[in-house]
Amino acid sequence: MPDTILSMARPITLVQPARLEIGAGAVSRLADWAEGYGRVFVVAMAPTVGFVDRIGLNGAVETFTDIPPEPDLPAVNAVLEAARVLRPDLVIGLGGGSVMDVAKLVAVLWDSEQTVLDVVGVNKVNGRRTALAQVPTTSGTGSEAGIRSLVTNPETLAKLAIESRHMLADIAVLDPELTYSVPSAVTAATGVDALAHCVEAYTSIKAHPLIDGYASLGIELVGKYLKRAVADGTDTEARAGMMLASYYGGICLGPVNTAGGHALAYPLGTRLKLPHGLANAIIFPHVLAFNAGTRPEKTAAVLKALGLSSPADERIVVDRAHDYCRSLGVDMSLKNHGAKEAQLPLWAEEAFAIKRLIDNNPRPMTQTDILAIYQAAL
Repeated sequence: MPDTILSMARPITLVQPARLEIGAGAVSRLADWAEGYGRVFVVAMAPTVGFVDRIGLNGAVETFTDIPPEPDLPAVNAVLEAARVLRPDLVIGLGGGSVMDVAKLVAVLWDSEQTVLDVVGVNKVNGRRTALAQVPTTSGTGSEAGIRSLVTNPETLAKLAIESRHMLADIAVLDPELTYSVPSAVTAATGVDALAHCVEAYTSIKAHPLIDGYASLGIELVGKYLKRAVADGTDTEARAGMMLASYYGGICLGPVNTAGGHALAYPLGTRLKLPHGLANAIIFPHVLAFNAGTRPEKTAAVLKALGLSSPADERIVVDRAHDYCRSLGVDMSLKNHGAKEAQLPLWAEEAFAIKRLIDNNPRPMTQTDILAIYQAAL
């Protein structure tokens, strides 16, 4: 009880997009909202570029699709240069988390003297000058709900985090029909990423009752709908449920953020080139179990929502959570994805250095602990 009182008293700030459209066919409503904007710059990727026509935009529309899975500084600068040619009135992010992260940066930087490096950190953006719409086509990152963007520094392979309320979307559109074509393996991995966002915020040392509510709803939605979405990609109810779970996870990232799990996942993306969702899915059971003794009641609630029993033993927690992810079709072995034992100490050092996340973990996590988790996931 005292912990709840203390967390309730801690001030937090919660911001969300001014407008949210959700449901099958919701993307068709974006054109009416965007009618007053003459020049529209769409940040997309090859698999999602076809959805631009479905929106039915008027005026001058330019679509940029050359976005790598892990955007780095040169890639973002190339998008900014293209946007400066069009001088857009509206920027639309149409794709996964990387696409939406880049769209945020375009909205605030294309007409600014600031560079990406100038705005790394919190509240460094001078001000947003362009309207922003976010249309996710996967259910994982929840980037459409948030005010953060991640860019890789190609020289250090470190993730640069930019946070600003100026990067908040004016409208977010959650249309489950846009996720029908996502392969089952990607659906599974991104779904566990959404789960990890909710769980890490739920168990964080910065946890707050308001955010616990969103996190709990997200966890329950994943437990109810992820297996269905993996089994049948055209299950509209399941797809919609996972989009909402992802959105709730994105809400959690603002006031609370992620913790150890995401810190450990980032080197797997930058060094091993694993997709963000897959990296988090592989790490998720190990960090859930690592924190189980520190957050026993919340860990039990997570396991129950996923249809798993909730023993207190750390070894059993990791086994059952691991089996859950594997049952979705996720290959949970780092070795199978190309990792080698000799690489793990460097990755552990890099993960441990991400203090903005490691310091959120409910159980103190040392570099030795991180290495042990990587070894267990190998």
